[in-house]
Amino acid sequence: MQRLKKVLKWTGIVLGGLVLLLAVILFVAHDPRPDGEPGPEAEELAVRMEAAVDVEAWARTGAVRWGFGGRQEHLWDRERGVARVRWDDVEALFHVGSSSGRVWRAGREVHGEEARELLAQANAHWVNDSFWLNPVAKFRDEGVRRELVTLEDGTDALLVRYTSGGLTPGDAYLWIPGEGGLPREWRMWVSIIPVGGVATTWEGWQTLSTGAKIATRHEGPLGITLELDDVAGAATLAELTGGEDPFAPLFDDEGD
Repeated sequence: MQRLKKVLKWTGIVLGGLVLLLAVILFVAHDPRPDGEPGPEAEELAVRMEAAVDVEAWARTGAVRWGFGGRQEHLWDRERGVARVRWDDVEALFHVGSSSGRVWRAGREVHGEEARELLAQANAHWVNDSFWLNPVAKFRDEGVRRELVTLEDGTDALLVRYTSGGLTPGDAYLWIPGEGGLPREWRMWVSIIPVGGVATTWEGWQTLSTGAKIATRHEGPLGITLELDDVAGAATLAELTGGEDPFAPLFDDEGD
């Protein structure tokens, strides 16, 4: 018993030391969010970045497909406002922005509370993963503030703050443009990350058939990399899928 007490004591000391070390690391790594200046210069930079990724071509992209970090597979019919998300053995079809949909697990349709929980999870996946797909196109969303920030090296950057909407209103991103206004990096102040100012690259740019540009590789701290794979887009869903409508079950009267 005495030996067990000593083991527990030293385990507590070690764990306490690790917690303290983590707290110090977070404190040192934290970078306070800068204050920006709204106005014509901020808007000019936003327009330049929007042109670089061709947001007008994105508006003409009626359907898009992508994989997110090897975890979720997405198909989004933007014209009808419906999405399909697959992960593990789950497939969910739903109307974007609502809890209305149908969901299958291991090929068997589920109902009731299980369906509601899985549809909520699918919607959360979609909100997060679609944001990474083309956040520059959301610069003009309701509740978004755009502010100019001048970095220490004299480079102009765009601070984009989301004051409402999505799952995490209050998040902010400092966009650092590269050549021609194409985003090169952003720094994040988001609720799910305890450290402010975490930097992630925007690279591996791919041009969809519509002309819209999508970044497929994001390298973050500690060598953590997020990749989007199987990225494709088209003017219509039929063009993207070869005429097949994967969302037919969602509009089937028998599934209502």
